[in-house]
Amino acid sequence: MRLPTILPLEDRRHRPLRDLRVSVTDRCNFRCSYCMPREAFGSAHRFLPREQILSFEEIHRAAHLFADLGVRKIRLTGGEPLLRAELPRLVHMLASIPGIDLALTTNGSLLERLAVPLRDAGLQRVTVSLDSLDPDVFRQMSDTDIPVSQVLRGIDAAVRAGLAPVKVNAVVRRGVNEDGIVDLAKHFKGSGAVVRYIEFMDVGTTNAWRMSSVVSAAQIIERISAELPLETVAPAGASDVARRFRYKDGTGEIGVIASVTQPFCGDCTRARLSADGHLFTCLFATRGLDLRPALRDGSPDESIREILRTTWQARNDRYSELRAAPPPGRRIEMSYIGG
Repeated sequence: MRLPTILPLEDRRHRPLRDLRVSVTDRCNFRCSYCMPREAFGSAHRFLPREQILSFEEIHRAAHLFADLGVRKIRLTGGEPLLRAELPRLVHMLASIPGIDLALTTNGSLLERLAVPLRDAGLQRVTVSLDSLDPDVFRQMSDTDIPVSQVLRGIDAAVRAGLAPVKVNAVVRRGVNEDGIVDLAKHFKGSGAVVRYIEFMDVGTTNAWRMSSVVSAAQIIERISAELPLETVAPAGASDVARRFRYKDGTGEIGVIASVTQPFCGDCTRARLSADGHLFTCLFATRGLDLRPALRDGSPDESIREILRTTWQARNDRYSELRAAPPPGRRIEMSYIGG
């Protein structure tokens, strides 16, 4: 019998626990330079063995316990989550948790055939990573032979399936894909998909991040608005990471995520669960808490719930606000905890 939820649950900066990102695999079929550069994730890289990855039942149990403590949004990530076999079955299991908004982030390469099965299983929303419409730039940034047209078909399939609003995330790097910013906006304007431009972030230690490579959110909005006039939209909620803008002609909106130039640590309500069961309370963490033993050794729900509760209450992370003084140690790679 489940114990009643004990709320409110807040960390040391009075931030509630509301969002959970669950990585279902550390593997990916892309080698994006800002996430899994091939020089670090090539043929010699060792991915997690199958026995170390949480089962669907373990993920479902953990998600239930997080929901008991206030989580209302769950997002499935990777690596590339659609590489996990039978993923719609996990979606169906998680969709049964009362009051949960269930979403997924994907590179879109397998989405064309899975959009409908995922929707039918209970998925509500999807976000697709797409950094450029230009085939050459796309290939350069994603380092894959999968064509951009395949990703675009996946986005179209998600729109048709009603996984709305479909969001399209584009990481912008100076000198690489910044010239395609307006092309992305024009392509998806009025399509039912919302482009969200993301400042290039210093997640992990392998993506060769430099501040000089960052195109700021202000510069992105200035470029787009010069051709497609924009106006500000109020955020959907305090923890919404994207600043929203709509086209003045009423044909849609875009978003910008300015975690470098305008940090939003003060509103962060996210916990992250890695594919092998480590709990992270910050995207820029250097270590996580291993929950897998407790999930596998017969520990009662209340014991695990108490671990989650005390870990969140001790949380004091605000790396993006302290970027000039990064934490010691090797930061966890984005591909491991899903961004």
